[in-house]
Amino acid sequence: MQAPTKYGALVRDALVSAAELEQAQRSAHAALRDIEDVLVQDLHLPLAAIGNALASHFGVPYAPYLPGRVKPALLLKHLKPQYVDDHHWLPLDEDQDGLLVLALDPERVRAGRIVNQVFPKSRVRWCVTTRAEFRRTMDQFFGTAARSDGSSLREVLSGMTHDEGGGDEPQPVSQAVENELVKLVNKMIMDAWRQGASDIHIEPLPGNGRTAIRFRKDGALAPYTDIPAGYRNALAARVKIMCDLDTAERRRPQDGKIRFLKYGPLDIELRVATIPSAGGVEDIVMRILPAGDAMPLEQLGVLPHNLARLRAAIARPHGLFFVCGPTGSGKTTTLHSLLAHLNTPDTKIWTAEDPVEITQKGLRQVQVNRKAGLDFATVMRAFLRADPDVIMVGEMRDRETVGIGIEASLTGHLVLATLHTNSAPESIVRLLDMGMDPFNFADALLGVLAQRLARRLCGACRQPYRANEAEIAQLLAEYCAELPEPGVARDAVLAGWRARHADAGGGFTLYRARGCAACSHGYRGRVGLHELMIGSDAIKRLLQQRATVATVLAAALGEGMLTLKMDGIEKVLLGLTDLRTVRQVCVR
Repeated sequence: MQAPTKYGALVRDALVSAAELEQAQRSAHAALRDIEDVLVQDLHLPLAAIGNALASHFGVPYAPYLPGRVKPALLLKHLKPQYVDDHHWLPLDEDQDGLLVLALDPERVRAGRIVNQVFPKSRVRWCVTTRAEFRRTMDQFFGTAARSDGSSLREVLSGMTHDEGGGDEPQPVSQAVENELVKLVNKMIMDAWRQGASDIHIEPLPGNGRTAIRFRKDGALAPYTDIPAGYRNALAARVKIMCDLDTAERRRPQDGKIRFLKYGPLDIELRVATIPSAGGVEDIVMRILPAGDAMPLEQLGVLPHNLARLRAAIARPHGLFFVCGPTGSGKTTTLHSLLAHLNTPDTKIWTAEDPVEITQKGLRQVQVNRKAGLDFATVMRAFLRADPDVIMVGEMRDRETVGIGIEASLTGHLVLATLHTNSAPESIVRLLDMGMDPFNFADALLGVLAQRLARRLCGACRQPYRANEAEIAQLLAEYCAELPEPGVARDAVLAGWRARHADAGGGFTLYRARGCAACSHGYRGRVGLHELMIGSDAIKRLLQQRATVATVLAAALGEGMLTLKMDGIEKVLLGLTDLRTVRQVCVR
């Protein structure tokens, strides 16, 4: 088994053997110890050796604990000890070279962009240290009690008496327990963000049942913790207070939004929905809205074959381009990547969104507010009087909005929009069924990009293996089943795979999930699967004839379109995901 790459320099420098490092990892996992403690206490490695290995892995300097280090009081006033202990980074100093930040995992902290939010005017330099030295530095800056003030989930829960009494009526809680509930909700949100979760599910049971809390990470739900039944109403009330909902209303669904910067150190927003469920309890689901900069088009994971066609489609000065898929499939991220590609000083771009999740300099972004009468159709009509070059619409669900989009595209504007449909051919047939004029719609259509998100294999622990003939035959069968004539296409598809993916001997290397300390289950992050149908002359003729989905699909495949499953299998061959995951998300 391959040694953990984070400490790989220890093996490279002959300080431990690969077998010893592997055994240390197993021992740490079995005894619920930190691996660095095992390396120091059992293998007698100095902290400096571990720190230098981390520096080699992350490509940043190692910063050991210095007893005489001056506390940077001005920098620390922005941070709370609990947050530092949860998120494992600290500012050490700021000089003419920039802000020096100490972190246990500089890559993860850098990817979260939180340092730039806390210190927006600073140029950040990174350094790394061991866990023991980070704790000592934290104690040096904040005092020895800093890390015990509600910093761990176990400590927060231990502050709540385990009263299992339930009931439909809210029960009063002490001020001490109320304080622990505030800490619990804050820590729950920060942990969800730190772990890369997209949603938080709070799921109470009636009677004496405990309230479960789960996070959705990489598309799958995983347990976080549970709390005694006696505190479920107080927990729900705390969340409602944070998003200005009616705490007394427990019989009707409510929707709200939390701006977490009011309550903690993270500048994030959460969309909250409360839903009354059986037994007189309320479920709560919180979605963490994506923040930060738009992702570059090249980083979306679009295959080169599709990327060139996608760029050509949106390079047109006017027309209608759709991104479709279910909720949570990354449509907003893709739309903003397209907008970032189009966002130049000589272009006027208007967006109508609900909510505005990603902000970009140069875009004029409008938040839809249905309660105030500001719906998508109203905003789009206003855009047409505001000299736009590009219009982006967060949703096109009704005939009126689609009609305005077609009108805008035919009068010289590029319109980008999303649809909640399953595939590219289905999208355009669905729009025709809504009553759109087939000739105007065909003239306006530039293309449709359907997409899904599949779990990405963890790059640190994915296990390579040589695929046998049966596995390649299975991949071929599922790939070619998407085509009109599977038997005819098989040899050509296999020849293309050999040219792109095979080694010198004609064999294929695939990867399987294994699991490590970084990912725990073999997957880390997600990769996009894409189905791009271009509005060619042939496709437009079929639209004018009101052709069926099957007819449009066959024509698009003939022009080189890859279905979602075909694109997914290509990414299996690239080692980005596995066939089981592709099958889960590519269900017609």
